[in-house]
Amino acid sequence: MFEKLLKIYYKHFGVDKHYYQILDQIFGIYPNNIELYKLALIHRSASLHLEDGTLINNERLEFLGDSILESVVSDYLYIEYPTEAEGFLTQMRSKIVSRTSLNALCLSLGLDQYVIYQTNGNYTQKHIWGDAMEAMLGAIYLDKGYEFINRLIINDLILNHMDIDEVSTTETDFKSRIIEWCQKSRRVIVFNTNHADGSTAKSPLFHSIIVVDGLEIGFGTGSSKKEAEQNASFSVSEIMVSDEAGDNILEMFDQSMKEDQNL
Repeated sequence: MFEKLLKIYYKHFGVDKHYYQILDQIFGIYPNNIELYKLALIHRSASLHLEDGTLINNERLEFLGDSILESVVSDYLYIEYPTEAEGFLTQMRSKIVSRTSLNALCLSLGLDQYVIYQTNGNYTQKHIWGDAMEAMLGAIYLDKGYEFINRLIINDLILNHMDIDEVSTTETDFKSRIIEWCQKSRRVIVFNTNHADGSTAKSPLFHSIIVVDGLEIGFGTGSSKKEAEQNASFSVSEIMVSDEAGDNILEMFDQSMKEDQNL
């Protein structure tokens, strides 16, 4: 009885009542260690400094949450799709735990409203929500244990906030797709990816150019090399949707190579 009254007091009158209410509203949970959840909402751009110079932010919880999420999703997919091969399961897991999916999940839950961050205008915000989502999962795991976070991820997050059928049919790995296309047509593909102008250690930005048989056919930018190359691949992915369009591009490559040989 006393414990129940204490919970009511903390939720409505305690110093951290705002955080208790957030967790109850979004996840339907009552925390044992509220400090974990407060930390999960502090993005590295708004890091706190301790007296000894140590930075306090959600990066370590993000790392833990990422691992927990992959473990739970792997187990879920293994059971849910008993006849599918490893390749399918790997792609499905990648889509579910992708930054795009986690950003969307964070926004869907309304968690983004409570993330603490700072930006100077150059810092990309599109990863902040996904980072916070992973950090929050890490905090819940430490506070409630694996079985609890397992049920929450599957029953509350995946089944209630993700369309698994849509995920299974959505193309996201455009880089692999264009590499396969080039291999099939025996073309040489190169990704020239480097730091873009204005890139810093705190706010990295990469620029990627796709070169096929010496011709630049697409480009993209991103806050990581992987993201920049995926965006560059997406910029030319529609070329491969139509066989006719693809054939026209191949003819362009051949013509270019002939012209180079005649020089």
